[in-house]
Amino acid sequence: MNRARWAVTRAVLGTLGRASTGIRIGYRHGFDSGQMLDYVYVNKAGGFPLVGHLIDRVYLNAVGWRAIRARRELLKDVLRKEIALRAGAERPEGPVRVLDVASGPGRYLQDLLPEYPPGAVQVACRDLDRAGLAQGERRAAERGLTGISYAYGDALDPAPLPHAPDVVVVSGLYELLLDDSVIEASVARLRGMLAPGGVLVFTTQTRHPQLEFIANVLPNREGALWEMTCRPVELAEQWARRAGFTEVTSRRETVGLFTVTTARH
Repeated sequence: MNRARWAVTRAVLGTLGRASTGIRIGYRHGFDSGQMLDYVYVNKAGGFPLVGHLIDRVYLNAVGWRAIRARRELLKDVLRKEIALRAGAERPEGPVRVLDVASGPGRYLQDLLPEYPPGAVQVACRDLDRAGLAQGERRAAERGLTGISYAYGDALDPAPLPHAPDVVVVSGLYELLLDDSVIEASVARLRGMLAPGGVLVFTTQTRHPQLEFIANVLPNREGALWEMTCRPVELAEQWARRAGFTEVTSRRETVGLFTVTTARH
């Protein structure tokens, strides 16, 4: 019975659902892609007139996407505080360097940059999704942003930067990985990349009421059905402490599905 129900749901979403711009993006790039998140952040319904817009608004109002937007706002707040701790009138080490290892287009980072004087903050965006990187580069050029760069890179095996980053961000990646040992190894590897006194900022999904629907209906960026695992924030903090971080704290976004953890070198 469940198999037939999910098959019907997939058929409806893959036909009528494509009247929604957001659902079309999901089928083209993956519902877990950077382009999908970028569209969710904008939160402006699109698609065919009337029915498409209505479907898209329902889609964008799903609890998971509302939590994603709340996670972004919390993440921006955390990064503002971390940058403020390091930014000064004359910083001998140069600009505050931020690395996002799985950035996608990096919209929230572009939103942060104009809050600082030119040259005070440098952002490096890395991702395996070339289309997302190109989208971010185009938008940065349109906005006249010079303090942000985009390059192809593997979040789980990041290439070193010319200067060690002060802040490393991992947002929305660990939620997609099913193997805890891979995440724990990533946390330890990123600690080794940080400048002295640096901080790792990463997100964790602790619960999601639509996991069964997502795993049976929505394709990911690789074309397979999108499976996710929820984990207690205590486990995420444990990974950071085992990696050698000495000060580890977490905050939960307002919808209540995600936490943002800061782990200091």
